[in-house]
Amino acid sequence: MSLFAATPDFALPVDAAAASGPAVQATDLAKEIDDRLILRGLNFSIPRGQSVALLGPNGAGKSTLLHLLATLTAPTAGQLTLLGQPVKRSDASLRRRIGMIGHQPMLYRDLTALENLLFFGRLYGVKNVAARAAMLLEQVRLADRANDAVKAFSRGMVQRLAIARALMHDPELILADEPFSGLDIPSIQQLQLLLGSLDAAGKTLIVTNHNIEQSLELCRRVMVLRQGNIVLDQAARGTPVALVMHEVTRT
Repeated sequence: MSLFAATPDFALPVDAAAASGPAVQATDLAKEIDDRLILRGLNFSIPRGQSVALLGPNGAGKSTLLHLLATLTAPTAGQLTLLGQPVKRSDASLRRRIGMIGHQPMLYRDLTALENLLFFGRLYGVKNVAARAAMLLEQVRLADRANDAVKAFSRGMVQRLAIARALMHDPELILADEPFSGLDIPSIQQLQLLLGSLDAAGKTLIVTNHNIEQSLELCRRVMVLRQGNIVLDQAARGTPVALVMHEVTRT
């Protein structure tokens, strides 16, 4: 069984009433920053277990949308429901069901790989935290470096550990903001396998990425944002790269 699948030994308790409905439901979702409208009344729904490539040019609003989905910031207008729960600021019970892989790895460089995972696991109240950490280190191919400080790791190793950190509490919704940025080819291939295993395990996965072809291969659905609007939303399989490129680059 995949280490990314939900396991009773590690999973956090979830209210049964919040375990139904789509993973994401956005209605007229808008976000304004410094008097500038970044997201313009988005309407979309993402079923549980679907992998989505969120594409678009720089400044389209991709990272802003991920921050809303991570409950790190609140919408200016509209409604957002995640995993059956209406989003409220500082909602710890909902945030515990979400994993975020951002531009910053959110790791302590002077701690070892194992110490980092134990710290975040205890922070989230994960059961059997040591066993969970060991399993994830094995899955991300860092078991042999478990006791080495993060500051000695390569960029690819740090990114793999960041993924393990984001998965410690067995989240249902996983958000990845440009996870391939700055990686070499072997690290990219390993990360693709890791994200693919999340999809296979039935996790809801939303990934921003500049590589269109890679995104269409990795995810089941593609959404393109431009100037704060959704301009393309369809199944990734069979969608021509040229069509997505046109929507991403046209003015």
